[in-house]
Amino acid sequence: MPKKVVKTESEWREHLDADQYAVCREAATERPFSGRYADCKDPGTYRCVACSNELFRSDEKFDSGSGWPSFWAPASEDALESTSDSSHGMVRIEVRCSRCEAHLGHVFPDGPAPTGQRYCINSVALDLELATPLDDGSE
Repeated sequence: MPKKVVKTESEWREHLDADQYAVCREAATERPFSGRYADCKDPGTYRCVACSNELFRSDEKFDSGSGWPSFWAPASEDALESTSDSSHGMVRIEVRCSRCEAHLGHVFPDGPAPTGQRYCINSVALDLELATPLDDGSE
Protein backbone atom coordinates (compact mmCIF):
# COMPACT_ATOMS: atom_id res chain seq x y z
CA MET A 1 0.00 0.00 0.00
CA PRO A 2 1.43 3.42 -0.92
CA LYS A 3 2.33 5.80 1.89
CA LYS A 4 -0.56 8.25 2.44
CA VAL A 5 -0.16 11.91 1.50
CA VAL A 6 -1.96 14.19 3.90
CA LYS A 7 -2.26 17.94 3.38
CA THR A 8 -4.54 20.67 4.66
CA GLU A 9 -7.09 22.06 2.23
CA SER A 10 -5.01 25.22 2.10
CA GLU A 11 -1.95 23.19 1.05
CA TRP A 12 -4.01 21.39 -1.62
CA ARG A 13 -5.21 24.76 -2.96
CA GLU A 14 -1.58 25.90 -3.27
CA HIS A 15 -0.54 22.66 -4.99
CA LEU A 16 -3.44 22.27 -7.47
CA ASP A 17 -4.91 24.73 -9.96
CA ALA A 18 -8.60 25.64 -9.66
CA ASP A 19 -9.86 22.90 -12.02
CA GLN A 20 -7.66 20.24 -10.44
CA TYR A 21 -8.82 21.26 -6.96
CA ALA A 22 -12.49 21.17 -7.97
CA VAL A 23 -12.19 17.64 -9.36
CA CYS A 24 -9.66 16.10 -6.97
CA ARG A 25 -10.79 17.65 -3.69
CA GLU A 26 -14.47 18.51 -4.35
CA ALA A 27 -15.41 15.59 -6.64
CA ALA A 28 -16.38 17.80 -9.57
CA THR A 29 -16.49 16.39 -13.11
CA GLU A 30 -14.97 17.97 -16.19
CA ARG A 31 -17.15 18.29 -19.29
CA PRO A 32 -17.00 15.27 -21.62
CA PHE A 33 -14.60 15.59 -24.57
CA SER A 34 -12.93 18.61 -22.94
CA GLY A 35 -10.01 16.92 -21.20
CA ARG A 36 -6.51 16.76 -22.67
CA TYR A 37 -6.29 12.97 -22.35
CA ALA A 38 -9.72 12.01 -23.74
CA ASP A 39 -8.27 11.18 -27.18
CA CYS A 40 -4.62 10.82 -26.20
CA LYS A 41 -2.84 7.80 -27.71
CA ASP A 42 0.65 8.56 -26.36
CA PRO A 43 2.38 5.67 -24.56
CA GLY A 44 3.17 6.15 -20.91
CA THR A 45 2.02 6.05 -17.33
CA TYR A 46 -0.88 8.09 -15.99
CA ARG A 47 -0.12 9.44 -12.52
CA CYS A 48 -2.24 11.26 -9.95
CA VAL A 49 -1.90 15.01 -10.53
CA ALA A 50 -2.05 15.58 -6.77
CA CYS A 51 0.59 13.11 -5.52
CA SER A 52 2.20 11.37 -8.55
CA ASN A 53 0.90 7.93 -7.56
CA GLU A 54 0.97 5.54 -10.55
CA LEU A 55 -2.69 4.99 -11.47
CA PHE A 56 -3.04 3.69 -15.04
CA ARG A 57 -0.91 2.67 -18.03
CA SER A 58 -1.59 3.57 -21.64
CA ASP A 59 -1.67 -0.17 -22.50
CA GLU A 60 -4.96 -0.46 -20.60
CA LYS A 61 -6.52 2.70 -22.10
CA PHE A 62 -9.32 2.36 -24.63
CA ASP A 63 -11.76 4.60 -26.50
CA SER A 64 -15.06 4.21 -24.68
CA GLY A 65 -16.80 7.00 -26.60
CA SER A 66 -17.75 8.56 -23.25
CA GLY A 67 -15.64 11.70 -23.62
CA TRP A 68 -13.32 10.85 -20.70
CA PRO A 69 -10.13 8.82 -20.64
CA SER A 70 -11.14 5.21 -19.98
CA PHE A 71 -9.08 2.27 -18.79
CA TRP A 72 -9.99 -1.40 -18.35
CA ALA A 73 -7.65 -1.86 -15.36
CA PRO A 74 -5.60 0.22 -12.90
CA ALA A 75 -1.80 0.03 -12.88
CA SER A 76 -1.87 -2.08 -9.71
CA GLU A 77 -4.36 -3.56 -7.26
CA ASP A 78 -3.51 -0.97 -4.62
CA ALA A 79 -3.46 2.13 -6.87
CA LEU A 80 -7.13 2.99 -6.27
CA GLU A 81 -9.73 3.04 -3.54
CA SER A 82 -13.42 2.76 -4.33
CA THR A 83 -16.60 3.75 -2.55
CA SER A 84 -20.31 3.94 -3.29
CA ASP A 85 -21.45 7.29 -4.70
CA SER A 86 -25.15 8.13 -4.75
CA SER A 87 -24.81 11.76 -5.87
CA HIS A 88 -26.83 13.26 -8.74
CA GLY A 89 -29.62 10.69 -8.33
CA MET A 90 -27.40 7.80 -9.48
CA VAL A 91 -25.66 4.94 -7.72
CA ARG A 92 -22.09 4.58 -8.96
CA ILE A 93 -18.71 3.41 -7.72
CA GLU A 94 -16.35 6.34 -7.20
CA VAL A 95 -12.61 5.78 -7.57
CA ARG A 96 -10.01 7.74 -5.66
CA CYS A 97 -6.23 7.71 -5.53
CA SER A 98 -5.20 5.34 -2.74
CA ARG A 99 -2.28 7.59 -1.78
CA CYS A 100 -3.92 11.03 -1.41
CA GLU A 101 -7.64 10.23 -1.77
CA ALA A 102 -8.02 12.54 -4.79
CA HIS A 103 -11.31 11.99 -6.62
CA LEU A 104 -10.51 10.58 -10.06
CA GLY A 105 -13.84 9.46 -11.53
CA HIS A 106 -15.98 6.32 -11.51
CA VAL A 107 -15.81 2.68 -12.53
CA PHE A 108 -18.58 0.96 -14.49
CA PRO A 109 -19.16 -2.73 -15.36
CA ASP A 110 -19.43 -2.10 -19.12
CA GLY A 111 -15.79 -2.17 -20.21
CA PRO A 112 -13.93 -4.51 -22.55
CA ALA A 113 -12.32 -7.86 -21.81
CA PRO A 114 -10.44 -9.05 -19.94
CA THR A 115 -11.88 -7.20 -16.90
CA GLY A 116 -15.22 -5.91 -18.18
CA GLN A 117 -14.50 -2.69 -16.27
CA ARG A 118 -14.49 0.90 -17.52
CA TYR A 119 -12.57 3.27 -15.29
CA CYS A 120 -13.93 6.63 -16.48
CA ILE A 121 -11.41 9.22 -15.27
CA ASN A 122 -11.21 13.01 -15.37
CA SER A 123 -8.22 14.18 -17.45
CA VAL A 124 -7.57 17.02 -15.03
CA ALA A 125 -6.87 14.45 -12.26
CA LEU A 126 -4.13 12.83 -14.34
CA ASP A 127 -0.59 13.63 -15.36
CA LEU A 128 0.82 11.56 -18.23
CA GLU A 129 4.44 10.53 -17.84
CA LEU A 130 5.45 9.77 -21.42
CA ALA A 131 7.30 6.54 -22.09
CA THR A 132 10.89 7.05 -23.12
CA PRO A 133 12.23 5.16 -26.13
CA LEU A 134 14.70 2.43 -25.27
CA ASP A 135 18.30 3.34 -26.01
CA ASP A 136 19.26 1.03 -28.85
CA GLY A 137 22.91 2.12 -28.81
CA SER A 138 22.75 3.83 -32.20
CA GLU A 139 23.75 7.40 -32.72
